[in-house]
Amino acid sequence: MSAKYYTQFRLTDAYYRGGNEFSGVVELNKPMDKESDVADIEAVLARNFDLQRSSVKLVSWSRLH
Repeated sequence: MSAKYYTQFRLTDAYYRGGNEFSGVVELNKPMDKESDVADIEAVLARNFDLQRSSVKLVSWSRLH
C-alpha cells in the first residue's frame, strides 16, 4: 500500500542557493514506519531533482489521507 506525504524541503546543491526551499507531495511504496525513514523521502526528492540524497534536507512532512 502506497502512502503520500506533503513535504517541505531544502536543496543544498550550489544551483539552488538563491531559492532553495520547496514543497510538494511525495508518494512512497509503503508508509513510513519511523522517523528514520525520512531518508526514503529525501531519496525520492533527490531523484526528482537529479541530485545526490545528501543535497536534500527534509524540513517537515505530514501524511496525506
